[in-house]
Amino acid sequence: MSAKADDQRPDLAMGVASEAIPEGAILAGTVNEEPVVVARKGGHLFALSGKCTHLGAPLEKGILVGGELRCPWHHARFCLKRGAAKNAPALLPLASYEVSEVEGVVRVFAKRPLDSSEPESQGPGRVVIVGGGAAGHACADILARAGHGASVTIISSDADAPYDRTFCSKQFLAGKKEREDAMLPVMGLGNGPKPALRLKSTVARIDLGARAVILEGGEHVPFDSLVLATGAEPKRPELPGATSQNAFVLRSLSDAEAIIEKAGSAKSVAILGASFIGLEVAASMISRGLAVHVVAPGKVSFEKVMGAGVGGYVRDLHEKKGVVFHLGSKAESFDGGTLTLDDGSTIEADFVVFGVGVSPRIELAKQAGLAIASKEEGGGVKVDAELKTSAPGVYAVGDIASYPDARLGRRIRVEHWVHAERQGQHVARVLLGEAEHFNETPFFWTAHHGTSLRYVGHGDDVAEVRIDGSLEAGEFAAEIVEGERVSALVTLKRDRQALEREAEWDHAATLASGKS
Repeated sequence: MSAKADDQRPDLAMGVASEAIPEGAILAGTVNEEPVVVARKGGHLFALSGKCTHLGAPLEKGILVGGELRCPWHHARFCLKRGAAKNAPALLPLASYEVSEVEGVVRVFAKRPLDSSEPESQGPGRVVIVGGGAAGHACADILARAGHGASVTIISSDADAPYDRTFCSKQFLAGKKEREDAMLPVMGLGNGPKPALRLKSTVARIDLGARAVILEGGEHVPFDSLVLATGAEPKRPELPGATSQNAFVLRSLSDAEAIIEKAGSAKSVAILGASFIGLEVAASMISRGLAVHVVAPGKVSFEKVMGAGVGGYVRDLHEKKGVVFHLGSKAESFDGGTLTLDDGSTIEADFVVFGVGVSPRIELAKQAGLAIASKEEGGGVKVDAELKTSAPGVYAVGDIASYPDARLGRRIRVEHWVHAERQGQHVARVLLGEAEHFNETPFFWTAHHGTSLRYVGHGDDVAEVRIDGSLEAGEFAAEIVEGERVSALVTLKRDRQALEREAEWDHAATLASGKS
């Protein structure tokens, strides 16, 4: 926030007129020169710190839904009364303030103590979480906030403590953030014992009869409830040179570090795949001064999930920054310095990065005999509306979970960070006896050269796109239609519209399921 913007905002400690905050409104101001928002909901006033704890979004541009304040950028949700972060991607609480209204004047006073705890609840027993990514960390965090951290063990094959994987293709890869900036907050945020975190550990198999996971090496880790959050594995195309030292995939911080190291001595890179990850890598490599080529078999990037118009808009963003596209082409081979395409043409590239999709890591689930979704259902591990698998006491979340979406009326499997976090949070609340059906609308954002698109909903096969606004002007909302149903909404500079649609669809899913 600029100093000029601060000067234009009221000092809430001095007071503002009550009529400045009508029912449902959010007013931005300052207290002791810190940004604060005051909201009126249900006739009551609430005062919270004014910036989202995720990436600093101005919360006065958000919306109020029920007892929550929702962030305009990445749709984090905060408790209006306490400031606690209720739903990802924000994990840290907002400060809440004392507020009064006397004789038509609203004043904000001192900060209250931070409160990130969960309500008192039933004990979940011994909980083992396999995977330390978005869903696993989020699940353990909620259980620890409720005071049950000592009952939770995360088993992760990663060498690093849990981190924000979105940084790998965005801020960290582009050189805008440091490695430590990607690290996620300590699970539980200090509310009692922390969960046990076992890094560089691999689960060999699950023994459902013994209620234990068996690690490589033979150690048994017993559980009362098991949460599978094993994530997904990047695909490598089957072509000569795909496993050479100059060929990379991107999933982890170590993957990102390897690409950054290579980019430091390189002049050019070829990216195979015009996926979200592929084009985010393209933007990051442009920011590092490399010549960037993108090779993909489709004629338009993102066409299947956003439509040709929005896909073309994103391609134009990249081309204006110097990215060269080779669409309708396939790679035939890579010799470490030259990429040969199927039409015989070549691209000089010091290295290649594959962005051709991921495969859900479901081997453990298969070995354990859990029900697996069909290819038509999107693959993955079949779960019910509470994210329970076919085995009692075993849950699956994140990239591997194929769950029934009540609004769409079919199974979907979603490979997005925020949705994985929210599934992990939901399972934690199921274990605590606080939740039933998972009715969250999928959401993600994708960033390209300073332009960030929001995507609400889930679309697999676009039949029609209805655009309100202007692609040329870079300000629009695009409804993604499948059959006769609007399945998703893509927005640019329409943050409030994206928030409102998400809230509308959450409510529709709750009504359709008959559960909350």
